[in-house]
Amino acid sequence: MDHSLRLKFSLYLNYFVFAILLNSVGIVILKSISVYKVHEVKASELELFKDLPIALVSLSIASFLPRLGYKKAMLFGLALVALGCIIMPLGSSFTAARILFLLVGTAFALIKVSVYSMIGMVTQNDREHSALMSSIEGVFMFGIAIAYFLFPAFNVEGDDAAWLRVYWLLAALSMLAFVFLWFTKETAQAEIPGANFEDDLVQMIKLMARLLVLVFVISAFLFVMIEQGIMTWLPTFNKKVLHLPENISIMMASILSISLGIGRLLAGYFSSKYGWNKVLLVCLAAAMSVVVFILPKTVNAGSMQINDFSDLPWIAFAFPLVGLFIAPIYPLLNSAVLSALPKKLHSPMTGLIVIFSAIGGTLGSRMIGYLFKNLGADQAFYYTLIPMTVLAVCVVALKQLTINQDGSYHQS
Repeated sequence: MDHSLRLKFSLYLNYFVFAILLNSVGIVILKSISVYKVHEVKASELELFKDLPIALVSLSIASFLPRLGYKKAMLFGLALVALGCIIMPLGSSFTAARILFLLVGTAFALIKVSVYSMIGMVTQNDREHSALMSSIEGVFMFGIAIAYFLFPAFNVEGDDAAWLRVYWLLAALSMLAFVFLWFTKETAQAEIPGANFEDDLVQMIKLMARLLVLVFVISAFLFVMIEQGIMTWLPTFNKKVLHLPENISIMMASILSISLGIGRLLAGYFSSKYGWNKVLLVCLAAAMSVVVFILPKTVNAGSMQINDFSDLPWIAFAFPLVGLFIAPIYPLLNSAVLSALPKKLHSPMTGLIVIFSAIGGTLGSRMIGYLFKNLGADQAFYYTLIPMTVLAVCVVALKQLTINQDGSYHQS
């Protein structure tokens, strides 16, 4: 395997590890409610412990990473997450879960900025960039889907400690990714955004003054608010509304992740044929239709007695398919903006992507958690229609900005 392929494989592997851990937050929220006896709003703090470090670390060091080295940053991130996976079963408490997601969030900031920046280093044009970005994000979604089967495999009814054994496996997987990356060479030298550390940070701040970047970060914020709000609380929705057994509630949530993965793998193909903005507008319209027409039928199905998969009505599988339609949004928006910027600005731009994604994820999860507690699990997801509508407006605006012929940007 040549150096370029080894590096790409390492990017896939690193993202796969973090897919399992980052998006296990919905499962850990469910277990925290049932095992550690915390209420829904308090349990949603885990999203904050995950996303706040992502935002703060990205803000602090994203523009510096080209100087520090992407490989070193990713190795440190993998070491941190391995430590968190060891702490979780040893601590076995809600506090241990907070520490785990604090470390996972810190590590993911390093990993995501490095991965997104290195995509520009190992691709030659916009089309390759979009394809690799979509495939890496697709692998991320399949990693999430595996998490929904991995955790139930260790979960034993009546044994509150059994599910924690999964973290020993995840610690081993993190160390495997560490070793593979250690023996992988970087194929190109990163371009430095500024003249010194202070100038590096200034370059990231200056990006916010560009209207294209401003509209984009609002779009990224809104998308992650939608995605994380649904993904984090879907296991709890399945248990409280559909009255599914706990393990089935978790495994059914994997349908959302699988549909997200398929949608992202298809995103590059459809955008090259029809244009990224048309694909996104059609996807948003379809996602809103699922919420308006499919979700009510799913809620009504909750009156049935369900003990195993054979008892599930077809409608229970339909709502998670919303992932097919929201899946292309994130990678296509990211690729469109990164491709329009010089490579030396990819690291600071990725820092902004990570920061606003983290804030959107936290607010989305907290918002849905509040709605679950105060309006009921059967009503909470309807409120995703609001950010979906605003996001559609942002996509139209973003398209107009990317065809601006002022010399600063070009059409993706």
